[in-house]
Amino acid sequence: MKNKLYAWALAALTALPGLSALPVQAASHREAPLIANDPTADITDFYAFRSWVDSNKVVFIMNVIPAQEPSSGPNYFNFSDDVVYAIHVDTNGDGNADDVNYEFRFTTEIRSPFDDLPVAYAGVDQSPNPQTLPPPITALSGTGSEGLGLRQSYTVTKVTTGGSTLLGTGTMFAVPSNVGPRTMPDYEALAAKGIYALNNGGRAFAGQRDETFYIDLGATFDTLNFRRTPPILHPAEDVAEGRNPFGNDMFSGFNVSSIAVEVPIADLGVSPSATIGAYASTSRSGTQVARMANPLVNELIIGTGQKDAWNAAEPENEATFVGFYTTSRLAAVINLAYGTSFPVTGRTDLVNALLKYPSQSQTGNCSGNSCSELLRLPLGTPPTEPANQKRLTVLAGDSAGWPNGRRPNDDVTDIALRVVAGALLGPVPNLGDGVNFNIRAPGAGVSDGPGYGSVPGNHLDTTANGIAAEFPFLPTPHDGRNRRHIDCSEPGAQPCH
Repeated sequence: MKNKLYAWALAALTALPGLSALPVQAASHREAPLIANDPTADITDFYAFRSWVDSNKVVFIMNVIPAQEPSSGPNYFNFSDDVVYAIHVDTNGDGNADDVNYEFRFTTEIRSPFDDLPVAYAGVDQSPNPQTLPPPITALSGTGSEGLGLRQSYTVTKVTTGGSTLLGTGTMFAVPSNVGPRTMPDYEALAAKGIYALNNGGRAFAGQRDETFYIDLGATFDTLNFRRTPPILHPAEDVAEGRNPFGNDMFSGFNVSSIAVEVPIADLGVSPSATIGAYASTSRSGTQVARMANPLVNELIIGTGQKDAWNAAEPENEATFVGFYTTSRLAAVINLAYGTSFPVTGRTDLVNALLKYPSQSQTGNCSGNSCSELLRLPLGTPPTEPANQKRLTVLAGDSAGWPNGRRPNDDVTDIALRVVAGALLGPVPNLGDGVNFNIRAPGAGVSDGPGYGSVPGNHLDTTANGIAAEFPFLPTPHDGRNRRHIDCSEPGAQPCH
């Protein structure tokens, strides 16, 4: 009987048009075969939102190099010198996001005497032995930077049809990986020195931060083997913003490398009430190797055989892949795993939600090449203060989160599961992986409310549920010496069931 059921399920799946492989993946990390072998160009997440510190500005963040084990010395994590990291913005709603581009390029140097030492970073209090090792790393240049043996500088260039403009006001340095408290005794003070003013009135940051994406990753990869069957949150659990009802955050204790830029809305040349579209890309020698706009598209929508081609394609050519949207492979897998009957075919709702502006005709097709896979941000929607943000965004009445842009703590996994189940067509259960928030690094400063930065000793505050309140809007990374991954059945985690 079991073999017959399996054969029936396989036949049902393969009968769906174009369904030759099941992309049962769920995080924006290692999402395609080729990019899995190229971590410095692997875009893990992309965020776009109006700043809640200054609502006249918009923030774009690109994270790369997924699942960084903080203790991975002596060679830690750096951006690539031969990758162009770019953020592309569509300002006129035509789906072509090359009206304004912000490009980041990095240059790596090995500083003496580290060209003759086996480590890239070193520092220790000199008072007992002043002639032994460099002092602790407390700066990115000048006094206090002597222990920074490997250092990366970078440029930010604004590119439009009218030409290109360097936005830096001086040399900018990337903040290195958080090695540990002896080498970097006040990492957040060091990170704060890596925030640079731009000549367009904006700010830039490049460096390591906490992996803010939260998901029960292993359970998801195990053919949707969530820790509750069916994976439905009770109403009280669904509104819980600071605990994980039944899942385990398997990115706890890991870091990413972040590129963040905050620019005045006026720098985009659009009305403050306009809706813009954006995506991030990485390229080598003029060839795009990865792109990302909406979360989870390449993971949960595009078939494995087309993932690499999707990464190389421009968003305005999404009509090539529209069949993956109209026939939801993930909905089919959910139905087979849990005996549900969520709609699989005719999913024009996914086309309208992910590939079109609200002002476009909501036909659910790409006639006239009207589809473009962009993260769309309505600038006229006021930002929500960190303490008031809802993980389920628009599903919970918080209109300033995904799919209206995306903020680091939006629970895109639960939202995506419900949208795939048909939330745009009618009521669906409270599907979710049981992980509701990001477990931030120990010792990260907690804000005391409005006036971020007012807590003595806190350089980059976070809220009680782990939302980074200040630019670059991502929490403190875990340090290499004291990192801890909170696994199932440990204190602060759910059981391994």
